[in-house]
Amino acid sequence: MPRTPQEIFERYVHAGAMTRNADAVAESFTEDGVFEAPLMPPGASFPRRLVGREEIRTALAAYYGRQARDDRVPNLEKSGYVLHTTSDPDVFIAEIDTVFDGDGDGGGDDVTISLVQIFRVRDDKIARLRDYFAPDLMS
Repeated sequence: MPRTPQEIFERYVHAGAMTRNADAVAESFTEDGVFEAPLMPPGASFPRRLVGREEIRTALAAYYGRQARDDRVPNLEKSGYVLHTTSDPDVFIAEIDTVFDGDGDGGGDDVTISLVQIFRVRDDKIARLRDYFAPDLMS
């Protein structure tokens, strides 16, 4: 039975945002999958376009390695998403509000990051992902 958009999305989020596992992210893509972050400026530390599972794996492993000091984890109880199916059964859109807790001692406010992702799938894998987020969040 084919995976649902929710299953594909949740698998991708767990691999990336939750565990920062470049291997698992890469395996959620087709062999020729494309990952795009169209709002990233050229030369930014976060890749703008990656083509192929191995390029996705290598680039995200390097990026996650540079971000090792960032121990923020999304608060799943405060965060949320809505998935939108389209007339094309291989395309769905995710509207996401990710909430990171403040500093925990009452002195910091929660931080909410809102973004949109467009998924094109093939054979239960991501064939193309366009991730639209504010580039300054990835510096």
